[in-house]
This record gives sequence, C-alpha cells and structure tokens, in this order.
Amino acid sequence: MKNISGNPFLKKESGKIFIDKVPLDEILNKFKTPLMIFLENRIRANIRTFTDIFRSEFENFHCFYSFKANYLSEICKIVHSEGIGAEIIGLPELKLALKLGFPSNKIIVGGPYLSKELIESSIKNKVKEVVLYNLSDLKKINLVAKKFDYIQDICIRVNSQKYNSKLGIKLDEKKVAIFKETLRNCKNVNIKTILSHHSSQMNNFRQFRDNIEAITYNLRLFSGVGISIDNINLGGGFPEATVMPYKQLRIIANEIKLELKRLGIKYNNIFFEPGRYFIGDTGLFISKIVKVSENRWIFLNIGNHICPKFAKCSLRFYNASQINEPHKVKTSIAGIIPTDQDVLAKDYFFTDNLNEGDKVLVTNTGAYCLTFSNRFPYSLPKILLINDNGYKQIFDPKIDGDFSIN
Repeated sequence: MKNISGNPFLKKESGKIFIDKVPLDEILNKFKTPLMIFLENRIRANIRTFTDIFRSEFENFHCFYSFKANYLSEICKIVHSEGIGAEIIGLPELKLALKLGFPSNKIIVGGPYLSKELIESSIKNKVKEVVLYNLSDLKKINLVAKKFDYIQDICIRVNSQKYNSKLGIKLDEKKVAIFKETLRNCKNVNIKTILSHHSSQMNNFRQFRDNIEAITYNLRLFSGVGISIDNINLGGGFPEATVMPYKQLRIIANEIKLELKRLGIKYNNIFFEPGRYFIGDTGLFISKIVKVSENRWIFLNIGNHICPKFAKCSLRFYNASQINEPHKVKTSIAGIIPTDQDVLAKDYFFTDNLNEGDKVLVTNTGAYCLTFSNRFPYSLPKILLINDNGYKQIFDPKIDGDFSIN
C-alpha cells in the first residue's frame, strides 16, 4: 500500500483508499458528504513521537496540549490519556479540561483577556500557572489570590517582536523596573516562567532561534533588576507531523537544546505547547465536487466556513474517485460560500478528468478548522473517529446541535 499525503494511516491499494484500516467505500456507503474524520492512532503516534524526541533531549521537559487547536471532547480525552497537560485560554476550556480529568497541576491558563471568573476558577482549582499577557493583570490576579489566601504561580508571556505583534508584554529597562515595583506589592503571586511564542507553522530552525532570542533578551532584562525566573516556555508553532517528519523534528529539538546552551540560558524546566503537530494531520474531510466550471475550477461542498484559511492548514487535495489517476493538471478549488473569497486552492495539481459527484479527500484539517469555523447557513458535517478497523460517530448536528464548547 502507498501512503496518501505522507500519512501512514491513509493508504491506497488497487484503486481503493483505506483510512487507517477502514475502506473509504464502507464509510461512503453509510454516510453522506461532507464528512469529517479523525484518526485516533495517528493522534497517539504524533504525541508519542513528539514527547519521545523532546524527552530524549530535555530531562526536565513538560508538554501541554493547546486546547484551542481542537477542543472536541473525544480528541482531548485521547490527549489526556497520553499523559499530556492542557494549555487553555478561556473559562469554557478550563471547565472542559477539569471535566475530562486533566490534573490542575498540569493546566496552564492564559490569554489576552483574563476575566474575573477565569482568574477565580483558575486559582480555586490551583492550576499550575496563570499566563500574564498584560502587566495590568498582575494586580488583578494578586487580588483574587489574596482573597483565597493562595500564592499563584505566574508565567509571563513576552512579546516575540515579530511583525509588531500585539500579543505578550513588550519590555524594556523602564518597564521591567516598573514591573518590579508592582511585584513588591503583590505578595500572592510568584513569577515562575517566561513564555515566548513566535509564530505558527515554524518549519525551520531560524524561527525557533528567533523565539529563543526573545526569551534571552527578556531574561536579561529581568536579571538586571534582580528577578530570577525558573522555567522557560517556548510555546508551540510546530507544523503538521506530515510537514515536519520524525528526522526533522529530532534535528529541531537538538538544535533548540544546543542554542539554549550556547546562549547560556539557565532553567529548571522547559515547556512546550504543541497543538497542530499533535492533531493537524489526524483530521480530514470527505467532500465531493458539486460543480465543474470553465478554466478548470471545481466547487466542493465544503468551504472556508468549515475549512477556513485562517486555520493556516497545509491542505492537500486528492480525487478519491480517481485515486490511481495522476494528479498533474493545474486546477483551482473553490468552496460553496457565495463570495469570490471562498477559494481553497489555486492552480493545484489534480486529475485531468473532472466530474461532478467525484469524491475529494482533503487532508491536514485537524487543527483550527473547527476553532475558526464560522458555520454560515449550511449544515455542520458529521464527525467520525476511526481506530484500526472500527469507527464511531463523535458528532451529529441533528443530535449535538453544535460542537462549540458549552
């Protein structure tokens, strides 16, 4: 069998496609398109690859899954069963993580907006760290921690200086001196970790090095005013596992270790927050061509409402109805939203013969598609979870209504 999209859990043989060990034909006989599918074994394989590599490089390595990448309960349950922590940004995610059994001491909470309710719930549940995006939030956190007679560990997210990013605290000598003065009056917080998250889809070491340099610069600022920080958090930003295979990920992990050593950065623990790497290539859409237009444009029965550009997925398209035919002719692929903006791909190599009704396999849709989906006035797709030669339905719009966090 030959792999499809570089994914060992998607294969073709004698004109047939197998999703893990389930024939695609079997699924199409029971379900209509569009349909979304997740591969449990691929999720577990990606998690184990990532953690095995980084544990081999860093004995004090800790991993937290970025819930915002995909917050479906069944997906998060799988992540939890592999012993991974949770990185969350809002109260609904925190409630879900606790409901699913993630230990409080393996939950990191933080985002650009920390509501009073989120801060209170985080401190009441004694989460590992609350991430500070704004200096003004320090007093808010301290006030709530004082109310509960608790000392809350804090992670400071610093601005990575990338493209004038608005995320994180942009420090200089003056601001860090002000921060120290504020900290003196905040007896119920403890600064433990510094975090820098550079960007998404980082597939070369230069981007990771830029992130490390942001950490280095800010650690020196804190050290200059006598503030010591125990841990570093380099965030996520890793691409899909099919985009960054085992060998490349191992090289990146080793180069991160060597760069930290070269710069003389001292730390007790190092944290990473992968999301896309864990689940990006574990999700796929089964769609169909609903229209063939002139100049080799095809329209699928999905679009940017459920497969949004904002998700920055490394999309791959295959004509499942003609899987043995060469995909060598440039074709443009559009969705069904009535706007010229709904373009999934331009000049993409596809089969020469284009037929309405042909089934199209769209891969690498596991991360952020559901997060950023805007629904539009179309029915949501059913979602299946496949494991070996078995599968189960984990979402049905007629029963579940919506897959948003309640």
